[in-house]
Amino acid sequence: MLLAIDQGNSDVVFGLHDGAEWIVEWRTPTSDKNASYYEAIMRQWMLDANLKSSDIEGIVLSSVVPQNKDILAEFVANLFRSPTVILGPEAFEKLSLKLHRPHEIGSDLVANAMAAIDLFPDQPAMVVDFGTALTVTSVNNNEILGVSIAPGLGTAVKALFKHTAQLPEVPLELPDSVLGQNTIHAIQSGVLHGYIGLVRNLILETKKEIGDNAKVVATGGLSSILKPLHDDFDLVDRKLTLNGLRVIYNKLN
Repeated sequence: MLLAIDQGNSDVVFGLHDGAEWIVEWRTPTSDKNASYYEAIMRQWMLDANLKSSDIEGIVLSSVVPQNKDILAEFVANLFRSPTVILGPEAFEKLSLKLHRPHEIGSDLVANAMAAIDLFPDQPAMVVDFGTALTVTSVNNNEILGVSIAPGLGTAVKALFKHTAQLPEVPLELPDSVLGQNTIHAIQSGVLHGYIGLVRNLILETKKEIGDNAKVVATGGLSSILKPLHDDFDLVDRKLTLNGLRVIYNKLN
């Protein structure tokens, strides 16, 4: 089985792929815990799933938190004896993928790009990733054409809560009306309905540059919240980044 680890700014996602499908997904908040912490929770997860460390035949690791990448690499080395791919510029150079600035781009965006190219090898595509940041990664012919980045849904709501005296932190639930009748409803209306327009315009402008036939794939934990957008997507796949990591591992082994 392949263990894929995707560390974002908010969560670390661990997925196990048995060669046919993702059979297990674990998640824990991103933190500066040491390698022993991750080793302990992984041992417990594997015990609960009736798995042994020897069941893991390969590992691929992506982290967008530089100070934590070495911690995760140490935990992996301590617990497993499997071939391991750690994403970064050196690994990117071995892929048949054209990158303009390999030392700047996040490894999660490279994984998204590889997943999109794998799904749509013969036409342009873009991945809309609803995470801590909203990112749109555009690809065509084994090339990352460019990326757009905006604050994520949760980030926008937290910014309002943090920087205003009287606005509360609110749940990310799309209201039926844009006419807010109370403070919580007003924030939900402005942020979530506003994001629908933001995403639609990014898709529209991106298609003008890469082609009207471009496929649009949505991913990320918050991709299911903005249901009015689902007709704008050709595919919604919350495991797209994990699939991209799997594609990368297979290409490098």
